[in-house]
Amino acid sequence: MLNFTLMKFMKQALNSARHAGKNGDVPIGAVIVRDGVVVARGENLVQRKQNPTLHAEIVAINRATRKLGEKFLTDCDIYVSLEPCAMCATAISFARIRNIYFAAPDDKGGGITANARVFDTDKHLWKPNVIQMDEFADESAELLREFFVSRRKKD
Repeated sequence: MLNFTLMKFMKQALNSARHAGKNGDVPIGAVIVRDGVVVARGENLVQRKQNPTLHAEIVAINRATRKLGEKFLTDCDIYVSLEPCAMCATAISFARIRNIYFAAPDDKGGGITANARVFDTDKHLWKPNVIQMDEFADESAELLREFFVSRRKKD
C-alpha cells in the first residue's frame, strides 16, 4: 500500500494527463516534487505546440529548472502517468532527478521497462530509482484508451 503523499502526487500527474487529453494531446502528465512540495507540472504539448519533444516530462523539467534556477534536480522526484519513453528517461537522467514514479507501463514506447531499457546499463551518468505505482496503472491506461478510441472515431 502506498502512502498518502505518493498517491497525492500521482493523482496530480493524472489530472495533468486529463487536461492534456481534453486539449487534444495524448493524455500524459508529470509532476516534479521537492521536499514534499510541487515544483512544476507538465502535460503533453506535442500537438498544441507542434513539437515532438514537448512530452509531459520534458515540459515539467524545463519548468522546474527555470523556477529553481538550477540545471540539476538531484533532490527532486518526478511522478508520471505513463512510463517515460527513452527520450524522457534520458532527460530525467540528465536532470539528475532522484526518483521516477510512474503509473502505467508502456510496452510500445516505454524507455525503462520496455524497448530501450535506458537504465539497464552501467554507463549512465545518473541512474534514478524507478518505482512503478501499480495502483494507478489501470486509471492511466484507461485515459489513454479513451483518448485513442475518441480519436479514431473522429478520423
